[in-house]
Amino acid sequence: MEGLSVADADLVVYLHPSKSSKVSQAILRELSSSLFKFNEAFGGVLLAYDVNILDKQAKILSGVHPYFGVRLKANLLLFSPKSDMLLEGKVVKLSQESIHVIILGFSSAIITAENIRREFKYKTKDNEELFASRSHKRHVIKVGTMIRFLVKSFDEEILHIIGSLMPACTGSIRWLDRNSEEISEFDRSATKSTDREWQEDKTVDEGATPLSYNNHIQKFKKRRISED
Repeated sequence: MEGLSVADADLVVYLHPSKSSKVSQAILRELSSSLFKFNEAFGGVLLAYDVNILDKQAKILSGVHPYFGVRLKANLLLFSPKSDMLLEGKVVKLSQESIHVIILGFSSAIITAENIRREFKYKTKDNEELFASRSHKRHVIKVGTMIRFLVKSFDEEILHIIGSLMPACTGSIRWLDRNSEEISEFDRSATKSTDREWQEDKTVDEGATPLSYNNHIQKFKKRRISED
């Protein structure tokens, strides 16, 4: 999935003198407070971290409260979705007007009817709402389906994404992986053009725990290496 990256960072964490006897715990607590929040300095949402304390002796800062700074070398796993990226998530709610998705267990996305390509038809089967492909009967999207979709916009403050199922490379991941070839290498310009054509056509018709994060970072690195 796009939008995930690993970054190396040199940080300074400022701690109160009362934390001097438990520096490592205090540092982890400070970093944990930044998890699953958009951080402008990092340029994304912090998902995981692995730190190495560089200073053996902290530097006392002058002021009313003599905080001390500890230098760190950190390995960060970031989530930075941008327009035209492909993301993956689980459908948690579906209606004729929209599809609601959860990404990585914390960020939400909505795909409204005008951003769902005409290939998909809304229907109810056995009291279950779903979108079924008119071209491929096995290509179905319903609650619980893992889907791949295109990012149209990302609200950094509330971590909410507006998505699109216009490109042919989007839909049920299970079906796409079985039937599509080289989806990850699709032509961006062609995708944008297709998206615009669909929009114009429609206008006419109106119609996890912090201490385990090092494992997540290593797994992501291995995945990136295997993909390259």
